[in-house]
Amino acid sequence: MLLKTAAPNAVTMARWPGQPVIGPLTLETKGRKSGEPCSNMVTWVEHDGKRYLVSMLGERSDWVRNSRADRGNAVARYGKRRPVRLEEVPLAERVPIIQAWFKRTYGSTEHHLGIKPSDPIEEFERIAPLHPVFRIVVL
Repeated sequence: MLLKTAAPNAVTMARWPGQPVIGPLTLETKGRKSGEPCSNMVTWVEHDGKRYLVSMLGERSDWVRNSRADRGNAVARYGKRRPVRLEEVPLAERVPIIQAWFKRTYGSTEHHLGIKPSDPIEEFERIAPLHPVFRIVVL
């Protein structure tokens, strides 16, 4: 079940233990060509009290392209459906969010990013333009 939390516009879903807080989510976007619902399993990360999605596949991810085509409209599914808006994070703000997400997901995402969690900040700055980040806003 999705619930609002004390953090403004945050959404609480199942969480995996550890820090930073992360969890699974089925994200439903409207297909940019078909107009039909498209579902993807994604992992959100909490950073500074807000929830974010990072595209491990970068710009070629369908959920990224669908979300942009529909002005960020999406549905978060975990137990029940909840309309959300995905707000793209400016490049200048992506690095710490990508680092937090990667710290917890690197076992399954390392080959997509091509870096290690222990790499210097410059490596995260180098890949940040390649991996869109979106803040999840509960409507």
